[in-house]
Amino acid sequence: MLRLFGVVVSIGLADSLNPSTIAPALYMATGQRARERVVEFTLAVFFVYLVGGIAIALGPGQLVLSLLPHPHPRARHFIEIGVGVAMLMAAVLLWRHRIRLAKRELPDFDPHGRSSWLLGATITAVELPTAFPYFAAIAAVVGSGLAVPNQVVLILIFNVCFILPLLGIIGTLTFGGDRADRWIAVGRNFLERHWPQLLAGLALVAGVFIIFLGATGLASHAHNHLGRLTRNLRHLIHP
Repeated sequence: MLRLFGVVVSIGLADSLNPSTIAPALYMATGQRARERVVEFTLAVFFVYLVGGIAIALGPGQLVLSLLPHPHPRARHFIEIGVGVAMLMAAVLLWRHRIRLAKRELPDFDPHGRSSWLLGATITAVELPTAFPYFAAIAAVVGSGLAVPNQVVLILIFNVCFILPLLGIIGTLTFGGDRADRWIAVGRNFLERHWPQLLAGLALVAGVFIIFLGATGLASHAHNHLGRLTRNLRHLIHP
């Protein structure tokens, strides 16, 4: 459980720097009822992403798991390594295209436009089918063979990590006082220029960490297996 906690937290933090959710929240933070609208938007993003992830894990995920009801521990570690490699590939792609991506302007949103709840739910529902990091985390969770309640808790933890930047915006609006608007503007300008590099860096760190977890798990399993073989050989030689 602790190993999977590290996996979902690292992927969730890497995926949290998502311009599709942060950009509209930053725009809302400069409009009327700023904090209220950002809170509504954040809750909509959180619940739609959470329900979608649980539906995937308990639907198609459990169907696949039923074909392999007792995943071998080594298979779980190989899944972790595969997830880590996929995160590294995503980091490489983001870094290679960082200049072109940085030239794209963040989506423009009318802070006085549609309902914050509806906007958050719509953006998240559209993003969900292409949420590669989320799928990677779900694959690791489902492949772990943990009980369903534990899988749900891990997916919940992922989603809490995913909305941390949005919670940061809410915190800025709550405690920033007169400086909140300036901090929000600085954050938006920084995100516009550097989000591909930041996301690539987070994906790189997450990928390396997850590969490390999988590799150490395989090494531990091999060590335990070798120890059992040694004890069996000793028993055969000295019954």
